[in-house]
Amino acid sequence: MEQILVIDDDDDLRTTIIEVLEQEGLTAHPAENADLALNLLKKHPYHLVLLDMVMPGTDGMTAIPLIRQQAPRTRIIAMTAFSSAENAVQAMQRGADDYLVKPFKIDALMLSIRQNLQEARFQECHKDTDMDDVFQGLSNVLRRQILIFLHRQGMTRFMDLVRALEVEDHTKVNFHLKVLREVGFIEQNAHKQYSLTNSGERAAECLSFISKNI
Repeated sequence: MEQILVIDDDDDLRTTIIEVLEQEGLTAHPAENADLALNLLKKHPYHLVLLDMVMPGTDGMTAIPLIRQQAPRTRIIAMTAFSSAENAVQAMQRGADDYLVKPFKIDALMLSIRQNLQEARFQECHKDTDMDDVFQGLSNVLRRQILIFLHRQGMTRFMDLVRALEVEDHTKVNFHLKVLREVGFIEQNAHKQYSLTNSGERAAECLSFISKNI
């Protein structure tokens, strides 16, 4: 579940944004100023930060590089009531990933959040997984099906896997299992059950993400 930190000194707006995000199935936490947010970022990993630019104390423009230094992989969407190309460029130069002008519509907010979370997931795939191995799995339908099935079902015996995949040629399944074992994506225990390794879990998540977005 993606974690989102909402930083805004406007109590009503902050509460409204959190309610909207929770209705969309996301987990959101409030912070009324940047200093409090920086303390929260030390304790919790956040996938995305919604950051107001104008606040008492540390303002948003100052906070952007501090957040980026402390949480380099967290996406930052800057929010401000003062619209100008100069402000947008400055926020991006300091490390923001996107920019919203108040007042904004809920649809525009959610579009920006979804796009940034999608980009974050892709970056996670690129960082944590050998992409050559991922695309090797993606290039073959059966290997992709094996990874996704084991990701969803967990430990599975060979014949149960064959039946689930509805493949008549057992040799073909065995060959692709061997390929997946060689790249370190699956393993077999003493009871002859196949399961995903940690790398396999990450690869399956990446395959699911890529398959949905190509």
